[in-house]
Amino acid sequence: MDMIRQSWHLFFKSNDQQPLFIDATPPREYVTDDASGESPQNLNESGAGEVSDEIDLSKFEWNLVVRSTTADDFEPLMEIQRKCFPGMPMWTAEQLASQLERFPEGQFVVECDGKVIASCSGLLVNYDDNLEWHNWQKMADGGFIRNHVPGGDTLYGIEIMVDPDYRGMRLSHRLYQARKDLCRRMNVARIIVGGRIPGYHKHADRLTAREYVERVVEKALYDPVLSPQIANGFALQGLISNYLPSDHQSAGYATFLEWKNLEFNRAPTRRYRHSVEPVRIGAVQYQMRAVKDFEEFAHQARYFVDVAGDYKCDFLLFPELFTLQLLSCLPPQRPGSAARALSEFTPQYLELFTEMAISFNTNIIGGSHFVVEDETLYNISYLFRRDGSIEKQYKLHITPSERQWWGVTGGDKVEVFDTDCGPISIQVCYDCEFPEVSRIAAERGANMVFVPFNTDTKLGYLRVRLCAQARCIENHMYVAIAGCTGNLPFVENADIHYAQSAIFTPADVTFARDAIGAEANANVEMVIIHDVDLELLRRHREKGNVTNWRDRRTDMYHVNYNNGHEVRHI
Repeated sequence: MDMIRQSWHLFFKSNDQQPLFIDATPPREYVTDDASGESPQNLNESGAGEVSDEIDLSKFEWNLVVRSTTADDFEPLMEIQRKCFPGMPMWTAEQLASQLERFPEGQFVVECDGKVIASCSGLLVNYDDNLEWHNWQKMADGGFIRNHVPGGDTLYGIEIMVDPDYRGMRLSHRLYQARKDLCRRMNVARIIVGGRIPGYHKHADRLTAREYVERVVEKALYDPVLSPQIANGFALQGLISNYLPSDHQSAGYATFLEWKNLEFNRAPTRRYRHSVEPVRIGAVQYQMRAVKDFEEFAHQARYFVDVAGDYKCDFLLFPELFTLQLLSCLPPQRPGSAARALSEFTPQYLELFTEMAISFNTNIIGGSHFVVEDETLYNISYLFRRDGSIEKQYKLHITPSERQWWGVTGGDKVEVFDTDCGPISIQVCYDCEFPEVSRIAAERGANMVFVPFNTDTKLGYLRVRLCAQARCIENHMYVAIAGCTGNLPFVENADIHYAQSAIFTPADVTFARDAIGAEANANVEMVIIHDVDLELLRRHREKGNVTNWRDRRTDMYHVNYNNGHEVRHI
């Protein structure tokens, strides 16, 4: 557990941008009622104060951006070089300016909260077996890339680097993805890189360079450069000696790696379009269990996000109110007070999931969580984007049980969130049982709906499941549902759970059999993963065997939606 704490200490940020430890005790600075820091007067039965004002999500957001390099980045880039490659020759501002002048599209940086923390550089060449791929100085033109060929069919990567203080956040994956996207956009056939093997010096006394890279490829050894390159789809094509003689960690060796663009079109004048547009969705069927503190809860949640990162999920969905297990580490109290005590973990919850979304490069729908705003208790689902930004959807429809036991109040706005995989909607459990909500979301462009749910019996679960499947058919959309299983003894109104998480598709011949893309075993903790195709969904909406959306009789009926500013007719 201490190792986990150290890892989170590196990345978590508090409101003043200082590292923040996870602790089992809810943070007191969020429950004071004035600037003096004195305890508030409105204490619940546990003696803990309530988070009464609406939380400013901007205090928890990370602004992580992959963007093109500019001249303003030269100084921080040279500083990162000094930290990444001590004792090796550094690039100058003149070399960086030459790269930017000749091929600005191929130079990228990763910026976190305004600070440059990683970068990559490259140029285009025409592929030729006789090119001196082994000669970095020649291929990179000593860093000036004056040999860049506009319209070339091969992207040659000359450098990628990550600030050591920010390693472990999969930033290299984001940079490789930017390069791949560039190749697809510019119709470039491949990426070729000569990669360092900085871990080799630790094994050079007993392994040749060939034996070392073979063991890295076989996963018997880990190399901080080669292992991520292989994980990002690069194939090892050879080993190069005397690539960078000054690179003593690699003993001068480098690997010759290639990634091929499967969408490369050899006849770019012909009409070309994507045949598929896949998005990978993961859903967690989460087992409720007693925890001794927030750190144990965070450890369990991190496991599932790590799995999603390993499987390169674009989205990961957690269940509704899975944070209720935190009540097991608080003193027993009546349900209304317990729900408000749970809201005190909100700052830690936001910090944890924001950091995980960035570190594992996955958009996370963080289930839902009780939050007190202006003395009112809400059930809120948060979207943690992998760029560090946060959004929220209030649960709109409150069940009689929630109202009776906890005193929850419903929200009043249907949100549709833009993501890097298109617009999505979040509907918390009961909300998906009201077809008007999905109508509104579909009209605003949502192709995917995420439903975190929490049900205690099979009948309750079936209401969620059957309604979710109906929403797929009515609106030509994908719907993912994720629920809790297991028991929480002595936590009132959360003691038993029933779930069978699933990812549903429209019911047509082009989709999954039975219109179920993936389905968990009932009441077994697990993660399900499924690729959905947005291009297939678009074609289905236009030319499916039935076209429910287009065939609505809006001359007879429609939905009036009041978003607080105007009334829309759908």
